[in-house]
Amino acid sequence: MPNQPTPLATAQPPPLYYLDNFQQALDWLRQRYADLLDSEEQHFMLHFTRLPEPSRALLVRLIMRKGPHYRSDKLSYAEIGDIEQAAGPLLELGWLSDDQPIDALQLGQLLHKDEILPLLPANPGLRALRKPDLIELLHAAQPDPRPFAQWCPEHDARLFTLHLADLVERLRLIFFGNLAQGWEEFVLAQLGVFRYEQVPFTADSRGFSCREDIELYRHLHRCRQSLELGLPTAEVVALLGEPECGNPWLRSRTARLEFTLARQLEREEQLDAALALYQRSGWKGARQRQIRILEKRQQHQHAYALVQAALAAPEDDAELQLVLRAQRRLARKLGQAAVPVAVETDSTRLDLALPGPHPLGVELAVCEHLGSAQAPVHYVENALVTGLFGLLCWEAIFAPLPGAFFHPFHSAPADLHSPDFHRRRHELFADSLAQLDSDHYQHRIRQTWQRKQGIQSPFVNWSLLSEELLDQALHCLPAAHLRLWFQRLLLDLRGNRAGMPDLIQFWPEERRYRMIEVKGPGDRLQDNQRRWLAFCARHGMPVDVCYVHWTP
Repeated sequence: MPNQPTPLATAQPPPLYYLDNFQQALDWLRQRYADLLDSEEQHFMLHFTRLPEPSRALLVRLIMRKGPHYRSDKLSYAEIGDIEQAAGPLLELGWLSDDQPIDALQLGQLLHKDEILPLLPANPGLRALRKPDLIELLHAAQPDPRPFAQWCPEHDARLFTLHLADLVERLRLIFFGNLAQGWEEFVLAQLGVFRYEQVPFTADSRGFSCREDIELYRHLHRCRQSLELGLPTAEVVALLGEPECGNPWLRSRTARLEFTLARQLEREEQLDAALALYQRSGWKGARQRQIRILEKRQQHQHAYALVQAALAAPEDDAELQLVLRAQRRLARKLGQAAVPVAVETDSTRLDLALPGPHPLGVELAVCEHLGSAQAPVHYVENALVTGLFGLLCWEAIFAPLPGAFFHPFHSAPADLHSPDFHRRRHELFADSLAQLDSDHYQHRIRQTWQRKQGIQSPFVNWSLLSEELLDQALHCLPAAHLRLWFQRLLLDLRGNRAGMPDLIQFWPEERRYRMIEVKGPGDRLQDNQRRWLAFCARHGMPVDVCYVHWTP
């Protein structure tokens, strides 16, 4: 299987493209994960290849469709031919059945309104009812499940039920290393809708190294789904338990879920349980939430001790910003000496009265007002600096390190937000930033922009980063400022990529620029924006904060 699917010359894929793609995925799993597959998965892969082609094609079609129930008269594929004949071997294997009992609610999802009416006692008034109301009436009158043939004995269609959903989900998880991606990635890449960086794979390019990791991922996924479906938070916490894991990536996922559960418990005023879960989690922000709970419970001395620990070793700028505020509050409550307030260097304030509201938003209103041919203004928000970073550091970001890439459809390395992402690539990033010591960085950025155009990247927004914007940015932004921005990004790629000013204005003839954070009526600066503004001000980077109020 190639590292990167090659886009087809035609806009239409071949008739059995989906079967070819699914077989490629199975071959990939067999080659790389044979030691992790359980007996059911091995049995499926063995018998799938022995099926007649129409049966394999039908099975994959059903896997790709919403199920698990399918009316035979709604299945029509020219490349498969006779659907019932193709279904025969699948029925023999037990992968499909045609006698699965279903209740009236499930039946209603498979029938049109006119097909439901004959199943109810004759009543002229029923036709005026909506389909959901008819389904409820049918369910109330006949609550017991029964096969489709008994519900609709006059109907010529058979109802096929697929019994492989759990197995196919496991295979998808092992292939992608997550459940966010699906089999459609193959055809989207083939059609050129999405293009991915071609990263070489080695024998250790695997998302999972043991079966226990696969099962833990599935367990975490079920717990998160249960929370989203409304299961009481305390029950989800009990369901989660205290899983043990030596895999850093899965430990991180566990910690994040624990933080999410603790946050929900806190909202529900279950403070003891929330505090215990925050302590166990260790996810970013957990210590600050513990401080807030301890303050709420009047345990000021304990809270102050946590504040001191956080100040001694803050996990990031966001925590430092919050615990400094907590330190001032707690010092007052404990009768300690007042903590001096750090004075932030103010950005220049710009007040504008503009006709509005503008139909496209306050940022574009300011763009139009301030921009000119000699000093264009661009609405970039977080995309320009991160885009330049992504272009300059492309090779470091997509370096084929173990565990970073393990299938052909990665838009970013799997460990992008892990604590050691930068450390593992320290020399590669150092080499990239060293380009800023001379004008060579401009050549590298332009070359990457041309060669990698349209390839998925966690940092480059191709639709925004036009050649005009790129040229103006490279002409007007000092290399020293780029270095400082990129270094700050590398300190916290998740947290520091947000909060940058909305607009940037260039004066190409003078080779200078200014960034502009825009605030509409009633809007105020967010914490992450304050941190970026303070950073820019400390380093002499020109930033204005523009406050807009509308005039009639």
